[in-house]
Amino acid sequence: MLIFTGQFEVMHHNINLQGAIDHIFVRLKKELNPNLYYHSRGHTKDVHRACRRLLLTENISSLEKILIETAACYHDSGMLITYNDHEEASVRIINEVLPGYGYGPEHIEMIAKMIMCTKLPQIACGLNGKILCDADMDYLGRSDFFMIAHRLRCEWEKMSTPYGLLDWYEFQLDFLLKHHYYTKSAQNLREEGKQKNVAEIKRLLGKY
Repeated sequence: MLIFTGQFEVMHHNINLQGAIDHIFVRLKKELNPNLYYHSRGHTKDVHRACRRLLLTENISSLEKILIETAACYHDSGMLITYNDHEEASVRIINEVLPGYGYGPEHIEMIAKMIMCTKLPQIACGLNGKILCDADMDYLGRSDFFMIAHRLRCEWEKMSTPYGLLDWYEFQLDFLLKHHYYTKSAQNLREEGKQKNVAEIKRLLGKY
């Protein structure tokens, strides 16, 4: 299984990035609850892809790039264990799995901090966490925002909090208005699209 590893150095301090990625994507495919319409294997792939796109324009070391990629692929892995507080469960998984792929304690600690930055409300600390948070919310500024948001509504219908359509749009509008992209790269790439999605929700709600 090859997933987006062609552009960056993948062996660093004996870290086997591809092996770690392959491991978690196999588990996500086999073990994830099928009711996770949003927090799916596809979402993790999407965040990984967005992360790599941001890494092309951010000036950080090759080792940091490897750790950020790893965090992107494992940030929702805790969904294999629990729906609520899944970030903490993701940290448990990386502590169990990543030593087998050459990650040292200091690497795992850095990855854990990044993963915890994605817990809502996102409060990113440091550039690495900011990149991961921006990748996690990349879809907010894309043309497929409404389709992806619908998956989240369907997921919550099964897993936690059902929303009527009007209340859902109000929730989404509030979320988008409070959200901000941390990195210049994400701002340049997605902020304009996010504002278009805000305008469309306001139109649907009659809030011109």
